[in-house]
Amino acid sequence: MPVTKDDKIRCDACPVMCYIADGKSGACDRYANHDGALIRTDPHRVLSNALEDGTNKSEFQVVKFTSSDDVWDGDLLHSDKTFVTAIGAGTTYPDYKPAPFIVSQEVEGVDMVTVVTEGIYSYCGVKVKIDTDRHIGAEQSAVRAQGEVIGHVTTGEYGSQMLSIGGVNHLTGGSKKEGRVTCDSMLKLCNREPVELTIDNGLSLVVQSGAAPVIDGVKEEKMRVGCGSATIGMFASQWQGLVDEVVVVDDHITGVVSEHQAGKVIDWQPTGIKVIGRKSTPGRYFQVAEPGTGWGGTNVDDPLTILGPFNKKNASPGLTLLMVSTTGEQYAYYVLDDNLQPVLKHLPESLMQSVERIAENCEPALCSVLFMGGAGGSLRAGVTENPVKLTRSVKQALTRVTCGGAPAYVWPGGGITIMVDVNRMPENSFGYVPTPALVAPVEFTMRRADYEALGGHAEHITAVEKILGGTVPSQNDHVLAGRQHLQNTNSNPWPLDRHHYSWFDQ
Repeated sequence: MPVTKDDKIRCDACPVMCYIADGKSGACDRYANHDGALIRTDPHRVLSNALEDGTNKSEFQVVKFTSSDDVWDGDLLHSDKTFVTAIGAGTTYPDYKPAPFIVSQEVEGVDMVTVVTEGIYSYCGVKVKIDTDRHIGAEQSAVRAQGEVIGHVTTGEYGSQMLSIGGVNHLTGGSKKEGRVTCDSMLKLCNREPVELTIDNGLSLVVQSGAAPVIDGVKEEKMRVGCGSATIGMFASQWQGLVDEVVVVDDHITGVVSEHQAGKVIDWQPTGIKVIGRKSTPGRYFQVAEPGTGWGGTNVDDPLTILGPFNKKNASPGLTLLMVSTTGEQYAYYVLDDNLQPVLKHLPESLMQSVERIAENCEPALCSVLFMGGAGGSLRAGVTENPVKLTRSVKQALTRVTCGGAPAYVWPGGGITIMVDVNRMPENSFGYVPTPALVAPVEFTMRRADYEALGGHAEHITAVEKILGGTVPSQNDHVLAGRQHLQNTNSNPWPLDRHHYSWFDQ
């Protein structure tokens, strides 16, 4: 039973160890005192892979909710199509006791065990992928929320800018305010809420998982189709015969069709064009301008500034030139005059179709948020009396790791370092404790025989039917607020499918 003091009960779900008065919740808002009983304020969540009519839904849906007055009887069409997640299950800090739920169920004749717990993560962060070719800030620049440094700009990837947010140094290594703001920002990002950020000597952003980024107040529409060189490779043949030269302006690799290998293959004739920049290979130029928010992620507003004088040996009056960005959002058409100077003209309809084709091939600009944390420390003691055996079991692919039922990528090397796309998890999967740290669901699924072999808490294994029926309490000294029955997403593989386990047919 919970420890009491002056009509308050003590919650031991995290290191804060709140004393909670009747009718009040703890500092995290996840636990409360209800008539002297410690209750979990959020419902525990269970996934189902099929509705009663046998159909699947494309998104999570609340099917059933129970409270202390309305107990779900656990009646399901197929018990092997139910997966007990860790969302709302609670924690067993400091994990000298078994995980909140250790669930057994038979799947295609194999006795399986899933151990569920909500881990408390100080050693965690989020990686944010922002689909844009705009220069948001230099690598290593500080990322701020509410004026506090919570991360940094990291290496840009193909068509995207990347942020690294959180980590133990920001959560606990700085001021109390820095830790609080970092935790709050990560919680919102992981729960798919918008967060306002600023980059030192860079731009302001609004990022939200699954939504388009807003950069300096402007909503991004398109992710670039590729670098300038790649764009030449994709569309050179579609421009042939319609225009004499094409330059695709890009901060990383600007492409010139007449010099590019794609142009050479289709016998594109030289034009005498000169591009200012560092030539890499024929038709591919680096550093044509500084990074920025203009054409192709450069600071260029007038694309002619990246051109030098045309060579009279190959150029002639009337030569036509298309300059276009990697998203098709910026384009211009020129014709050389008698002095071989480009003169802006109206873009012919035939070339407009090719510009629109570039835009058509651009994917919608989105923000992606990946939670990253280490499922180590004492959390493993809630699974087994010998924690290193769990680590080995995961590395040997005997144990599958999921977060709220969503697949988690386990990094190679030591420990159980996981990464998961928060957009594949149910809404509001994450909580926090004011230490500060995030609270994230994690599930370990394996054969019962493997669980017993790694020294698991076998005496606490409980059949899924009993847990769903509400007859078996959690290992915690608290009462569940209820249970939500959620539909699995079509994009998520079912956690208990046999193809996840190489040993299934052995």
